[in-house]
Amino acid sequence: MSWVTEVRDVESFARTLAFDELPLEVVAQAQRCLLDLIGVAAGGATTEAAAIANRHAATEMISHDAEARLLFDGRHASRAGAAFAGASTIDALDAHDGHVLTKGHAGVAVLPALLAAIDAGAACSTRDFLAALVAGYEIGTRAGIALHASVDDYHCSGAWNALACAAVVARLLHLDEVAFTEALGIAEYIAPRGQILRVCSYPTMLKDGSAWGAHAGVTAALLARDRFTGAPAVTIMEDREGVWSGLGQRWLILEHYFKLYPVCRWAQPAMEAALALKREHGVAVADIVRIRVESFAEAVALGSRCAHPATTEEAQYSLPYAIAAALRFDHVGAQEVHASTLRDPALVSLLESMVLHENAEFSRRFPAERWARVALTLSNGTTLLSDPATARGNPENPLSQEELTAKYHALANPVLGVQRAELIRSLVQALPVDDSALAKLVDELLSPIA
Repeated sequence: MSWVTEVRDVESFARTLAFDELPLEVVAQAQRCLLDLIGVAAGGATTEAAAIANRHAATEMISHDAEARLLFDGRHASRAGAAFAGASTIDALDAHDGHVLTKGHAGVAVLPALLAAIDAGAACSTRDFLAALVAGYEIGTRAGIALHASVDDYHCSGAWNALACAAVVARLLHLDEVAFTEALGIAEYIAPRGQILRVCSYPTMLKDGSAWGAHAGVTAALLARDRFTGAPAVTIMEDREGVWSGLGQRWLILEHYFKLYPVCRWAQPAMEAALALKREHGVAVADIVRIRVESFAEAVALGSRCAHPATTEEAQYSLPYAIAAALRFDHVGAQEVHASTLRDPALVSLLESMVLHENAEFSRRFPAERWARVALTLSNGTTLLSDPATARGNPENPLSQEELTAKYHALANPVLGVQRAELIRSLVQALPVDDSALAKLVDELLSPIA
């Protein structure tokens, strides 16, 4: 087909990218992303959403061909089923990395797809694993930007990270040029086109659709291997933003942000603003009688239909809850969005004192920039107004390596134990130089929690 040649550069990049072609800073970023995803997966593994997804994969997504173990679970499923369950586990705790222009996440699907392919028997060296991970981020991020440029509505991450999963699995299966290109086309066509703003308004375990993006991407690669044909990948063919032209030159993985908190990124600028006021002025939570929040429209809409979150999903997609939890606990981690915490009386009082407003200038700057401003009115009549704030963790205001490591251990240690969590961290660090590190890492990641 003629359209095959139009995506050949993308296919060639994803299929042939070698570790030696990666700049040192890209390798280091890949390791940061990998460790961050693993920590979030550990935290997410204890959620009800992960338990349901793992049980479903292990019973309903089985294979008579090749199977893979489930992330931090150990049971077996088909490759697509294992990728589905792994992405569900990571997505269950909204603390993973993302990119502002995709308004979503790549690694949450790419890592489980890679692990499933390797555990099912695909040969992969430690260095090739890192190259494949980077290729997945580069393909997925560009696909997300291209998709949002090609349609008016805002789709979930699964709509485009499916292409990244198809690319990395097709790479490990050593598909030829034609089959590889078909895999991209199949993935784009069958990927979920879920309307993410619906889930922002009504938060559920559907989250960002990445579980189905991972499933679709792995399935697409396997179908293409068997010579199933697909429609053209139009987000590649119709390069309206010129995003594909920089492959191998502009590394978009370096533009990803990391989250400090397991809530929607859109809520985090307001959290930063509220925490800055509390810390600067020594505000006692009991003295707060009113909280006024200004942010962009999409952030203000988070949780607007649910005044009092009742589930961890509702808490993670609630701007008022994220701010209240930050003020109440000074930090928000996995426990602070757990269902057992949501009825804390001080939290409820803060939620009831909150008023949200859209700031037109902040809305104009979205999605490339995310801003918020918070005013706290105290019982003595004083009103404290923050400066406009953006969330830390972007490339221009990055989290330090120490902060990222601390985040990883805060999520992983309570679930995996200090010794296993530290072993995993050391294996991630050893990947570029230790040929045996990948096999050990995969086994640690796919073994059940004790």
